[in-house]
Amino acid sequence: MKTTLKKIWIAFPLFILALGMVSCENEDYLVFTAQEPSDAVAFTNSFSSEYVLSTDAMSNTIERFVWNVPDFDAPTTINYEVQGSITPDFSTIDYTSGTLSETNHAITVRNLTTLAELMELDRDPSTTDDNGEPNNTGTVYFRIRAYVGTDDAVNGVESISETAEINITLVEEAAQGSGIEISSWGIVGSAANDWGGAGPDLPFYTTEVDGVLVAYVNLIVGEIKFRENNDWGNNYGDTGADGTLEAGGDNMMIATAGDYKITFDLNNLTYAIEAFSWGIVGSAYNDWGATPDAKLFYDYTTNTFKRGVKLMDGEMKFRFNNDWAADYGDSGADGTLESGGTNITVTAGFYMVTFDLENLMYTIEEADLYGIVGSGYNNWGETPDFMFTQVSEGIWYAENVTLVDGEIKFRVNEDWGVNYGDTGADGVLDNGGDNIAVTAGTYDITLDFTDPSAPTYTMVQ
Repeated sequence: MKTTLKKIWIAFPLFILALGMVSCENEDYLVFTAQEPSDAVAFTNSFSSEYVLSTDAMSNTIERFVWNVPDFDAPTTINYEVQGSITPDFSTIDYTSGTLSETNHAITVRNLTTLAELMELDRDPSTTDDNGEPNNTGTVYFRIRAYVGTDDAVNGVESISETAEINITLVEEAAQGSGIEISSWGIVGSAANDWGGAGPDLPFYTTEVDGVLVAYVNLIVGEIKFRENNDWGNNYGDTGADGTLEAGGDNMMIATAGDYKITFDLNNLTYAIEAFSWGIVGSAYNDWGATPDAKLFYDYTTNTFKRGVKLMDGEMKFRFNNDWAADYGDSGADGTLESGGTNITVTAGFYMVTFDLENLMYTIEEADLYGIVGSGYNNWGETPDFMFTQVSEGIWYAENVTLVDGEIKFRVNEDWGVNYGDTGADGVLDNGGDNIAVTAGTYDITLDFTDPSAPTYTMVQ
């Protein structure tokens, strides 16, 4: 009998390891059956010897797991799951990524901290384990599960990677934090926040000197005053423009728009305003100054300056006020800065750059960065997204963003895998939510993820 191949179908029965022709009257079926892969799933990224977990950066990516594509000997979709456990035999699955289609997955500081808490590790320097050692270190375990078919298939075919051991250390409370706080005083004015109409006063921070406050602010041409608790009951101005403050005194003029450091001495009722901006310059960012440097933003929780930035292969330095009168490099490539030091070599990627001016140190760490994309900014990705900087735990900030009439969303690392919109236009961010309508103007935009279940955003023009 002459037969004709009419249908091709794919099946995944109970571990039947076969490939063949099945004849049924005048129809033949070509059956592909998934097999246990000869090339098993395995991690392809390298691991650090220790992962240090600070409360200052809980939402930061601390490791990105990457793995190969296993060969199941069948043309089929492969799903993945990252599993984490506090036990080496995975008797409990204490972390799961859920179903993934990509061959990479980011693990955050918060993910590892949650596992540490399950192990009853803590940040208290006074506690110890059963051996009298500090109770802030331990090992957690991760593996990759690759499978075909549905996740709940009774006899599905899967591949499990070897276990990766992740050594974690919680930063003890006594060893972290800057001790700096947001003060009750702020800056108000037409140069700052439209006399309070555009949002809260710009904050002053405490310093190591009692009664001396400091603010790092971006101002426009206009006037300012200092007031307490966003209220006019207690405010200072400068009658006579002599650097001395008087209760209820005259407004202080800002003649030039720009970035400033303002020092407010409550002990002597004096103040100083100076141009102040540290930024990233180099072939890795702006062709050594062809465009403005990437301004660093102050993080009072660590007393450092930070910037979320997309870098290219090349070199960079830190310089003051977009000028070469003061710059820092790293002559020993050891994370220590020297005035006029050697250029710092970097590879292309998304980074959180931290600049410790007090101790002359810096870090450049790969990070998942939120960015602005849309018809209201870059025609949905024709040019790079506008990157946010995490300025404190859960708070991301973008300054002086020029928008046009259109729509925007917020996405991670210029990729749609994680993106936020606002379904309902209620100021609450929704993963994969509706586009956000914007009108032309220059905005300061803040993303607030301090409550992960209901993140919010604000846009101040």
